[in-house]
Amino acid sequence: MRSGQFRIFRSRAAGIEVVKAETSHCFPKHTHDQFGIGIIESGAQASLSGRGMVRAEAGDVISVNPNEVHDGTPIGESRAWSMLYFDPRLIGDLLDDIGEGSLGGAEFPSPVIRNGQVASCLKTLFPLLAGNAAPQDALLQDGLLLSLVAAVMSEGVPAPRDTGVPAAIGRARDLIEHDPAAPLTLAELADACGLSHFRFLRAFTKATGLTPHAYLLQRRIHEARRLIAAGTPLAEAAFASGFADQSHMTRLFVRNFGISPGAYAAAAG
Repeated sequence: MRSGQFRIFRSRAAGIEVVKAETSHCFPKHTHDQFGIGIIESGAQASLSGRGMVRAEAGDVISVNPNEVHDGTPIGESRAWSMLYFDPRLIGDLLDDIGEGSLGGAEFPSPVIRNGQVASCLKTLFPLLAGNAAPQDALLQDGLLLSLVAAVMSEGVPAPRDTGVPAAIGRARDLIEHDPAAPLTLAELADACGLSHFRFLRAFTKATGLTPHAYLLQRRIHEARRLIAAGTPLAEAAFASGFADQSHMTRLFVRNFGISPGAYAAAAG
């Protein structure tokens, strides 16, 4: 692939997005609303994760949890990766089947995994999900999928950390989640939590890793991505997800995902 190229494949499994990329793009702090498991194909990158700063090199498996604040900077000119993004409900179903428990409280513990068997499993699974497999490969695909998620869930020991969101902050987060397009103000969110504006701002940022405004923009861009994937015209998706105009949505979309909304729509269509 050429540097700067993203490719989204038609996944053979519901609830999974299949992506290949090679880019020198520096991604700012952002989140995904999906679980992600991928592998660095070439080059290397440094990134913030839920476990602090990490470095991933060619052959390393990488993972990310829903709403986990992270970024990504190439070490050198560029890096390439293959990535699978999973609907949280799908991960919940897989974990129930694996016997690791339900989705509640579940998260991938290690942002970088150096394990040849896990990498080999992902490399075998990726082309099956990317649409190059025959129907008779379904059994292999399902077995690899369960094995991959089980391995990533059990790899590494989680570092002790406080992941709980205070109940008061949870009320503000629920307001944003309920209607990301709503023109919420800091005063409204702080009042909902019964806190002063400053105390709310500080508590929200500490609890979520993002300022309220950045968190709201993340929810809007995820809503825009969902609408675009469903076939909504770009201008309508921008309006429905709360952006001032299509250009604002496009700028944030490219910053977060490294691909334009138009290119994403073409790949997802």
